Amino acid sequence: MSSIEVERKGEVEWIRLNRPDRMNAYDAEMAQELIAAIEQASNAGVIVLTGNGRAFCAGGYLANLSDPDPNELRGMFYGSLKLCEAIRTSPRPVIAAVNGAAAGGGNELVVACDLAIAAEKATFGQTGVRVGSAPVLGGSNFLTMVVGEKRCKEIAFLCRRYSAEQALSMGLVNAVVPGDELEEEVTRWADELLFMSPRYLEIAKINSNVWWNQCRESHLNGLGMLVQAIGSKDMIEGASAFMEKRRPRFEGRTVPEDQE
Repeated sequence: MSSIEVERKGEVEWIRLNRPDRMNAYDAEMAQELIAAIEQASNAGVIVLTGNGRAFCAGGYLANLSDPDPNELRGMFYGSLKLCEAIRTSPRPVIAAVNGAAAGGGNELVVACDLAIAAEKATFGQTGVRVGSAPVLGGSNFLTMVVGEKRCKEIAFLCRRYSAEQALSMGLVNAVVPGDELEEEVTRWADELLFMSPRYLEIAKINSNVWWNQCRESHLNGLGMLVQAIGSKDMIEGASAFMEKRRPRFEGRTVPEDQE
């Protein structure tokens, strides 16, 4: 099974995450495939990022955290930054077609995209501090520019799930449509973009990165801290609890028996 599928429809390049068996969570190798696909789509008019199956993307593959290989995990962490930067520096507008759950790094992919259109049943939210990580690539820094500081901290700290309509009200997505109309609506937005000057769209896009660029030092600092925490008890416990579908028992926290 290929981890991604690429389809050119006219001047629109559709890139589909294709690991529905793990809710399109990506590892370092899949991140590199996505980066290459985005870079190779620079001759398209518009790029669309979406997922196959019931999820958009569940972020980084958590099995890597429960039994971490430091070099492999370092590659995934920094690969995630390169993936977000590939989206941000592509000369073409990138639309997130959010067909289902956008969780953890998947939510950060939505943040990184230029525009986002969601199916009614799509959900959004971070998972980091619940599973032994932290959303340092947008979810705890740049997201402030989108939804405001207090709401950003709510999303990053509490790991709640938000509906598509809530995401729309927060400014995280541009539109919400019934699931069976998602591709049609995304195509309408893409067709509208195709009427514009590619040269000046690129200028407008790159110039709009002013706040994203300001966050780059925060991204790198956060990744540095995550790398130093590889193999920590909280990382292993958080990821293991997630995979085993139980409540984590973090150091310094007591879980009542009736909540395990």
